[in-house]
Amino acid sequence: MKSIVVANWKMHPATFREAKKLFEATRRVAEQAKAVSVVVAPPALYLRELAALYRGKRIAFAAQHAHFEVEGAHTGEISMRQMHDAKASYVIIGHAERRALGETNDDTRRKVAAALAEKLTPILCVGESTRSAEGTHFGFVREQLRLGLSDVPDAKISRVIIAYEPVWAIGAEKPMDTRSMHEMAIFIRKTIVERAGPVGMNVKILYGGAADETNSRAMHEEGDVNGLLVGRASVDEEKLSALILSLN
Repeated sequence: MKSIVVANWKMHPATFREAKKLFEATRRVAEQAKAVSVVVAPPALYLRELAALYRGKRIAFAAQHAHFEVEGAHTGEISMRQMHDAKASYVIIGHAERRALGETNDDTRRKVAAALAEKLTPILCVGESTRSAEGTHFGFVREQLRLGLSDVPDAKISRVIIAYEPVWAIGAEKPMDTRSMHEMAIFIRKTIVERAGPVGMNVKILYGGAADETNSRAMHEEGDVNGLLVGRASVDEEKLSALILSLN
């Protein structure tokens, strides 16, 4: 099974000229890494133009954020349908940075359902801000999963990708250790199987949080994940190239 790398550019780069250069570098390494599925999530302003310029099949596109309504009086928002029309195949939902701006578990519920309705693959982000010896973070992640997936029929549960991103690791120098990620991956699958049955074992899990070329292979092999949600390293051509090739 191919590993997945989702390159979340966030609010980078500053110009479309730079975006084309970064995308070209990503394309070159994606062409080399046949065992890796590469998904690029550029700023929405660049999405349609980058997709129109690309003629290959090695890269798919993702929206970093989208609204759950099809249309309406939502100034500044972009709908799932509009993102799909701009050639996005995936959409990131509930990223920690969006949750910090007020996105709730109920918002993620509506967005996951809206994404599936528009034939987009939801990448549902979950993760705790802090950890405790009592293990309260497991209950926190369980609730994010329960509510975020509550409108998804069991038969469609495997169409959702779960990205576990411990908030305390985002932007940190080092990611969480692989043993802890393996434990969380088991917990996530168990939680989904309890809800949806054996089909829940088919749900893909990504890790996000200080993921880069120095830890990507270990996290993939020892952390029991299907790939990585990459932020900071995704806008560094050399780091992203090394990361993708490490998974090939």
